[in-house]
Amino acid sequence: MNKFYVTTSIPYVNAAPHIGHALEFIQADVLARFYRQKKDDVFFLTGTDDHGLKVAKAAEKAGKKPKEFTDEISQKFKNLKKILNLSNDDFIRTADEIRHWPTVKKIWEELENNGDIYKKKYKGLYCVGCEAFIPKKDLISGKCSVHQKELEEVEEENYFLKLSKYLPRIVEIIETDKIRIIPASRKNEILSMIKQGIEDISFSRVKERYWGFPVPGDDKQTIYVWCDALSNYISALDYANNGSKFKKYWPADVHCIGKDIIKFHAIYWPAMLLSLGLELPKNIFVHGFITVDGEKISKTIGNVIDPFEIVKKYGTDALRYYLLREIPPTNDGDFTFEKLEERYNSDLAKGLGNLTARVLALAQKLTTSHVVNEAVLFEKAIQKAEKNVEKAITDFKFNDALAEIWRLIAAGDKYIDDKKPWALAPESKEFRENIGSLLFLISKISKLLLPFLPETSEKIANAIKNKKSITLFPRLN
Repeated sequence: MNKFYVTTSIPYVNAAPHIGHALEFIQADVLARFYRQKKDDVFFLTGTDDHGLKVAKAAEKAGKKPKEFTDEISQKFKNLKKILNLSNDDFIRTADEIRHWPTVKKIWEELENNGDIYKKKYKGLYCVGCEAFIPKKDLISGKCSVHQKELEEVEEENYFLKLSKYLPRIVEIIETDKIRIIPASRKNEILSMIKQGIEDISFSRVKERYWGFPVPGDDKQTIYVWCDALSNYISALDYANNGSKFKKYWPADVHCIGKDIIKFHAIYWPAMLLSLGLELPKNIFVHGFITVDGEKISKTIGNVIDPFEIVKKYGTDALRYYLLREIPPTNDGDFTFEKLEERYNSDLAKGLGNLTARVLALAQKLTTSHVVNEAVLFEKAIQKAEKNVEKAITDFKFNDALAEIWRLIAAGDKYIDDKKPWALAPESKEFRENIGSLLFLISKISKLLLPFLPETSEKIANAIKNKKSITLFPRLN
């Protein structure tokens, strides 16, 4: 049995989850469900990043202690499992002193023992949103390119990671796809970033200003939030004790992340792993941002979309379908309620829902449980779809995979329109051939849909088994 280890990034808990978080979690869930369907031994991890200056400031603004604040927000992220129908095997928090801290401590001490941690004074421009010092050359009009905010000048004496020591090896690793970065444009972005020059990174902060774990042996310093956060991928596997899960599942087969944190995952994380002598992740899949009506998601603008509210109104699989079909997997994509309702009515209600309802309604007319399965009628189309869907998923092209499945749905509708089985005698062989072929087709569609729309897939399978008529997606007014 092959193993497959997939992770999401761990979102900051400075605010409640929004639709951008839902996209990443659902993408990772598709991969986990797909490889489980292939009978692989899958481990799917998500969680939250509880530490850092950004979280501490959000807690202060809310008039709460950081622990109290993060407990509340982290639980909201944990609740995404139910409303998005996620299949994650574990949920890790960086504030977890029992499961996470031992690994962070072990990593720091090993980095230090390997001569890759040193202390020096540093002065630079700090972006609270990125939780990172930003070189002046990377600023746009004096602001952070990601958060479009002015930076804070900070002067501290901190511990640093000897990143420069590992950059030549990281370049070779990325160039030769030992770590495959998807899409290729992000690979080129990282290589260009390194070529332009990257300095050693500050790996700790002065304790008074930041919330997090103390540096081992120096409680006046707090471990840098990204050293802490990246460690989650192995702390959940019990790296601290060289646990059985770590031996079984590491290295990660896929890290699913947003484009704004690629530097940390493609440069900082490999440098840490090289110092520790650990295997490197195999793939880093980088998705874009979701805009809302063309605008970046922002609490200031007031366009934050709550996934809980969308699911309440439209259902889980409607949201899953929209995000996977409408949003380009590796580029930015726009969300509007108009587009969501258009996809719902055209693809789900009129497309998948209508075909399933037509077939199962006709199956009700059968005068015998014996149907003639003329599988050959759809066999070539199904085999082609199965092959193309598998390739699309392994290439992280979730929208292409769904488009392939919808071609089968269109083929089923055309078959019904051409054959007109409703006009045939229910006891006739031709009717039984028609219905047998259509039941075979929608059963295959159900299996192909499983990674994407698990609830819908299960409903179709149960309806076929029990020969019951169902309404999957009632048309919106």
